[in-house]
Amino acid sequence: MEEKNIHQQKQQYEQNGFLVIKDFISSDVCDLLIQRANELINNFELGDKKTIFSTKNKDKNQLKNQYFLESGHQVRFFFEEGALDEHGHLLCEKSKSINKIGHALHDLDPVFNLFSRTNKIAALVHHLGVIHPLLLQSMYICKQPHIGGEVSCHQDAAYLYTVENPVMGLWFALEDATLENGCLWAIPGGHKNPLKNRLRKKGQNELHHEIYDETPWPLEKMIPLEVSRGSLIVLHGLLPHMSKENNSTSSRHAYSLHIISSEADYPSDNWLQRPTHMPLKGFS
Repeated sequence: MEEKNIHQQKQQYEQNGFLVIKDFISSDVCDLLIQRANELINNFELGDKKTIFSTKNKDKNQLKNQYFLESGHQVRFFFEEGALDEHGHLLCEKSKSINKIGHALHDLDPVFNLFSRTNKIAALVHHLGVIHPLLLQSMYICKQPHIGGEVSCHQDAAYLYTVENPVMGLWFALEDATLENGCLWAIPGGHKNPLKNRLRKKGQNELHHEIYDETPWPLEKMIPLEVSRGSLIVLHGLLPHMSKENNSTSSRHAYSLHIISSEADYPSDNWLQRPTHMPLKGFS
C-alpha cells in the first residue's frame, strides 16, 4: 500500500467517518464466502428457536434475548421479519429467510477465520490507527430479496461501546449494493457528534436502551453508499448509518467485522461478552 494512498485514505476516514475502497477483495473470495454461508445455512436445523432480527421492533422476550446474548461466542441464525407467519412458520424456503448469521464466525468457522485475519485487512486496520486490534464481532448479512428489512439509523458504538477509541466496522460487499437492494446510507462527518444512545445489559437476559439525546437523526443529510461487489466500506463507530428495505429481486450479501483496540475499556454491561475460555483475539 503506497504511503500517499494510505495518507489519503486515513484523511478521508477521519473527515467523513467512512471510507470506501473499491475492489478490496476479488470475485473469487466473494464466491467463497457466499458458498460457505450457504453451506452453514443448509446445515442449520430450524428447531423451535426462530429469532427475528429487527432494529425497528425492540423485542423484550427474554428467551429471544438469551439467544441473541449468547451469540457473541457462537454461530447463530436470525430470520428476516417478513420470513415468518404469526405462528412462527416459514413463509419461504430457509435459504431465502435468513437475515444474518452472527456473531463469532471469525473465530469458529475456518473459512471466515482465514478471511478475517488476512494480512491485507490487518494492515488496513493498522494504517487507520487501531492500536493492538481485537476482532470483536462478525456478521454474515443476507438482505434477502423482497423481504430484506430496514436497518434504522444507528451508531455501532451504541451496541459495541468502548469508553474511548470507538469500535471500527468493516463492511465487505459480496454482491453489488445498490439503491434498489438496500445499500448502506451514512451522514458524512456525523461521527464528530457524540453517542445518542446505548444498549446495555441488565440482569441475566434483559436489554435496556439508554437515551442520551432524543433529537431525531437528520436523515436529510444521508447519502447512499452504492458499491460494487468486492468493495469495502470502513465505518467509524460513531457514524450514523442505516440501510433501507430490499424490495428488489436481488439479494445484497455482505460480511461485516467489528474491531476494537485492546487498550480500550470495554464495559461488562455491553451485550456481547466472551466467556473466559474464549477470549477475544487479534489478527494473528
